[in-house]
Amino acid sequence: MIDCFDIGGTYIRHGRLKPDGTIAEEARIKTPSGDWSAFVTAVKSCLQAQDVCPVSVSLAGAYDRRTGLARVANIPSLNGLRAEDELAAALQRPIRITNDADCFALAEALQGTGRGKANVFAIILGSGVGGGLVVDGKLVAGHGGIAGEWGHGPVIDPTAGGTIEGLPPFPCGCGLTNCVDAAGSARGLKRIHTLLFEETLSAKEITTGWEDGEPKTGRSVEVYATLLSRALAMAVNLTGADIVPVGGGLSNEARLIALIDEKTRALTLAGYTEPLVVPGEHAKDGGLVGAAIAGRLAFG
Repeated sequence: MIDCFDIGGTYIRHGRLKPDGTIAEEARIKTPSGDWSAFVTAVKSCLQAQDVCPVSVSLAGAYDRRTGLARVANIPSLNGLRAEDELAAALQRPIRITNDADCFALAEALQGTGRGKANVFAIILGSGVGGGLVVDGKLVAGHGGIAGEWGHGPVIDPTAGGTIEGLPPFPCGCGLTNCVDAAGSARGLKRIHTLLFEETLSAKEITTGWEDGEPKTGRSVEVYATLLSRALAMAVNLTGADIVPVGGGLSNEARLIALIDEKTRALTLAGYTEPLVVPGEHAKDGGLVGAAIAGRLAFG
């Protein structure tokens, strides 16, 4: 038995990997983001005290397996901590931490849209932009545990090669400018709309307006999809992806994902005749499913 957690800035979700290989959410509690002691107590509350089963964690943020340090901007109590060692000591159990986008990639590659495909580049489009790469059924860990993370790096051209006017550079929370995360997240969609029309709407209001034929939100979605697809096409060329499953909140917007797919395939070098960018089968439960897979690989 393996206890599995999907830990994000808002919620801690828990499930146990069953002997038949299945897992389902059994508990969901608010994440005590700023208090380490409260965080440990919250995790312990999901565990059975008499057990000493190993624990596999899907964590929102970067985890460097060389140094053991976690970089988790939205959970300050974990940021800069040797999270795996500290959790193992606090829980008195073996711990394995895996990045949440990597967990989603494992879930899609082995039990989702990527079954039977050699290269699966899974992406997160939500409050942030992330990614994970699985090749021949194995997660590509990368230098310092960073691979498939296309969300950061100054690669967005706000003018899209001179075809878009009215957008300034996009500052990013990581300290760089024009990262995919700054323009391609749900926050990025909201920012684009505000910059173009001096109007503040939620991402859902923007996509709903676009689907209803409203011109301003339609323009915002077109610009958003154009900027995102240009960066995604480069990532597809680099990874040689056979499929790009999408997780995160925007994965629920089927028409938007179809538009991104159409624009991305038009810019890639390889000829994709079938949909490439698709909603993930595990868009909602990829953290737990991926944590279960990562735990099984780590602990047997």
